Amino acid sequence: MANLTDKQAAFVEEYLIDLNQTQAAIRAGYSPRSASRIGDQLMDHSGVRDAVARAKAERSKRTGVNADRVVRELARVAFSQPGKVIRFDDATVLKDATEDELAAISAVRVKVIPTEDGEGIEREIRMADKVKALELLGKHLGMFTDKLQITGELPVRIVDDVPHTGVIGFQAPNDDGDDEE
Repeated sequence: MANLTDKQAAFVEEYLIDLNQTQAAIRAGYSPRSASRIGDQLMDHSGVRDAVARAKAERSKRTGVNADRVVRELARVAFSQPGKVIRFDDATVLKDATEDELAAISAVRVKVIPTEDGEGIEREIRMADKVKALELLGKHLGMFTDKLQITGELPVRIVDDVPHTGVIGFQAPNDDGDDEE
């Protein structure tokens, strides 16, 4: 970021917080009224764009969070089978469930309820949203598109079928009054 101005460098740092160009521009000290336009311009600036890419790569390396890891975690949730994780008759987590299977559990709640006959136990196990995980994976793979994208090449042939009379414009047909039949 050595070749960036102080405000541009601040924009890069702020952009990494929420990946929102407008808010990053405001937090970096640009005018709120023009922040949207400035954010677009900054992201078009090759030095800023490169600095953002480098900072994202450094953060990914530092945190271990990258696209592959996110996709793997989504797959763990999307392809989970609750019967391999939970005993349904007493709502308990199976002891032999694998780490991949356990990844699909979003919450476990156990509540002890005093009763006249002793203690009752209420258990709740919430699984992560399987449909949402499948949807996100499908979008990542390009399976679900809201827009139809058509690409291809068509040859273009220019046909010059206008008679060249030396006069630019429209020339009326020759009508000398003689009608031949």
